[in-house]
Amino acid sequence: MATVWEKLKELDAYPKPLEDFRIKTFQGGAVTILSTVIMLALFISELSDYLTPTLTEELFVDTSRSNKLRINLGVEFPKVACSYLSIDAMDSSGEQHSQIEHSIFKRRLDADGNPIVGDVPVKTEVLGDSSIGKMPAGSENSTTEHHGTDADKPKNVNDTALAKPQCGSCYGAETSHLKCCNTCEEVQEAYRLKGWAVKDLSLIEQCAGQAEEMKAIFNEGCQIYGYMEVNRVSGSFHIAPGKSFTLNHVHVHDVQPYSSSQFNMTHKIRSLTFGENIPGKTNPIDGMDGVATVESTMFQYYLKIVPFTYEKKKEIILSNQFSTTRHQKAVGSYSGESGMPGVFFQYEISPIMIKYSEKSKSFGHFAVSVCAIIGGVFTVAGLIDSTIYKWAKLFKKLELGKLG
Repeated sequence: MATVWEKLKELDAYPKPLEDFRIKTFQGGAVTILSTVIMLALFISELSDYLTPTLTEELFVDTSRSNKLRINLGVEFPKVACSYLSIDAMDSSGEQHSQIEHSIFKRRLDADGNPIVGDVPVKTEVLGDSSIGKMPAGSENSTTEHHGTDADKPKNVNDTALAKPQCGSCYGAETSHLKCCNTCEEVQEAYRLKGWAVKDLSLIEQCAGQAEEMKAIFNEGCQIYGYMEVNRVSGSFHIAPGKSFTLNHVHVHDVQPYSSSQFNMTHKIRSLTFGENIPGKTNPIDGMDGVATVESTMFQYYLKIVPFTYEKKKEIILSNQFSTTRHQKAVGSYSGESGMPGVFFQYEISPIMIKYSEKSKSFGHFAVSVCAIIGGVFTVAGLIDSTIYKWAKLFKKLELGKLG
């Protein structure tokens, strides 16, 4: 057994010198401390790199069969009240979109942009219609302002038709199908069917309660936020003042009793994303401000959406990135430009998909790197210490005159 141990000693590649022959120097201690700090810093850097997975990118044709696109948005309008803003979505598929899955809410804001205390966010309606799906949002005929004539003003509230409470007056807009108007909405609907504009709600008894609310339209702001799911095809959505509906295959916003030129559509886009949010995903228009320098301004955002998948271990996340181009213009009779004040988003989906794959580095690669760091720094530090020690002895001999 002793012979085996003796043979093992002969294989020792690291012979140890006797303690009596070891010399410790000041410069050796300094080099040791410096090399230890360097090794520790490089080790931490290598450990951080090991714990951070690598991300690879691939491009290929999008063959996914997902038929829905989720749009997440958050937009604030400081100059228009929630009661007079509507959101509409349309696409180019031609499919009926009367029932869009969505969860869009409106929250009233005060003049300073803060939520009104005690106010509860209200879920809003999103209109979609195949008859307008083939026209781009913000185009020349996609949105129009609805007005009547000055000659068709509502009669005075003292009209004799009001004497019968069981059948309220429609103020001259009665039809064979609508003879009584007992609510303000019914009066406005009757005028809309006639193509007239209600110039003054205070002259209509049924709208007496709403007349006071109308005064706050330009003294409040509105925050619109939430999500909606639409067909995964090119399309558009917009936020504009007035009640929206389709009339003779034309998308109409009824802004009565106001003119569209009275609406200031200054806004701030808090967030706009398509699909799920993942770490590192960039959204180019988050925090973007749209300032209307003149009344009746149309804001148009053209978005190019690029689908991508994010593969993390065994989990695959499908989402989208996009680029944007913004344009704004004054619309109305005085500017010579057709259109409707509002914020219009038109998007196209690219047929190319990006695949991001997240992979962890092997522990073996990490171990080899750590050994290389320690061994390399230790070797270089030894060479530096040896060089310094020899030069120190050389200078000492030179001082004593023993160099020869």
